[in-house]
Amino acid sequence: MKNDFIKSPLNYTGGKTKLLPQIYPLFPKEIDTFIDMFCGGCNVGINVHANHIIYNDINKYLIGLHKVLKEYDYDTIKAKIEKIINEYGLSDSASKGYSYYGCKSGAGLASYNKEPYIELRKAFNSKTKVDDDYYLYLFTLIVYCFNSQIRFNRKGEFNLPVGKRDFNSTTKENLRRFVTALHSQKCDFLMEDFRNIAIDDLHDGDFVYCDPPYLIATASYNERNGWLPTDDIALLNYLDKLNCHKIKFALSNVIRHKGKTNHALIHWAKKYNMHMLNFNYNNSSYHGKSKDEITEEVLITNY
Repeated sequence: MKNDFIKSPLNYTGGKTKLLPQIYPLFPKEIDTFIDMFCGGCNVGINVHANHIIYNDINKYLIGLHKVLKEYDYDTIKAKIEKIINEYGLSDSASKGYSYYGCKSGAGLASYNKEPYIELRKAFNSKTKVDDDYYLYLFTLIVYCFNSQIRFNRKGEFNLPVGKRDFNSTTKENLRRFVTALHSQKCDFLMEDFRNIAIDDLHDGDFVYCDPPYLIATASYNERNGWLPTDDIALLNYLDKLNCHKIKFALSNVIRHKGKTNHALIHWAKKYNMHMLNFNYNNSSYHGKSKDEITEEVLITNY
C-alpha cells in the first residue's frame, strides 16, 4: 500500500484524495495504460504507477490548466504566479505572515484580498486570448477564491468570491509535488465525452478508472443537467463493453446519499464486485447519522 499520496493543487469537487488509501490497494498491481476517465483535479491518476496515463475530462478549464502544469517546471510556474500576485497586490502570507495584512489566521485574508481579487477576476474575465498566461491567471484566481474551487457562470465568467487563504506554504508544496510527479509521468490529456474513448484501442493490460458525477448527489460539475440518467446508463453500458473486451475497470460512485438510492446502479453492480468504502473521511460520524443523511460510497470492479 502506498503512503503519503500526492494531493492535487486544485480543490476540485469530488476529489478522491482522502479515499485513496482505500481505493488504491484495490487497483491492479500492474497497469500498462491507465485511463482516468473523469480526471477532475487528477488526484487519482497522479498517484498511479503505469507505463502510460491518459487524463480525460470534458471540462476545458481543467484540461487546459493541467497541460500548462505539464509544460512548465515548478520554479517557472511559481515565479509566474508570484508575478501576478505582486501585480495585483494580493497577500503573500508565506513571506509576510497574517499580521502584516492586519488579519488573523482564523478569520483569514478575505478582508485584505477582496478588492485586489476582484480586479484580478475582472482582468481574467476580460481576456480574449486563451494561452498559457490565461491558465496561470485562472490558477491564481482558484488559489485566492472561496474554498479554492472552480465555477463559471452561464456567460463563461469566473464568478466565485474571494476566499480566506492565499498562495501559502501548503499550497506551494502541493503544487510542487504535483508538478514534479506530472513531469515524471508519460501522460496525455484528452477532452472527450467518455463515449468517444475507443474501446478497440485498449487491451487486457490497460485499466480504466471512472469517477463520474454522481446521479443522486448535487455538485457544481453536474448542475444545469450536466449529468443525466441517460448519461449514467450510457456509462454502465460502456463499462459492460469494457468487461466484454476483458479490460479491467473500477467505478467510484454512491449507492445511497441523503435519503436517495441509486437502485439501477445497485442492480447493475450485482454482476461485478462492490467494495464498500468508509465515508468517515468527511469528519462526520457515519453511525450517528439518520438514514436520510447517510452516504454509502463504493468502488465497483470487474476483477
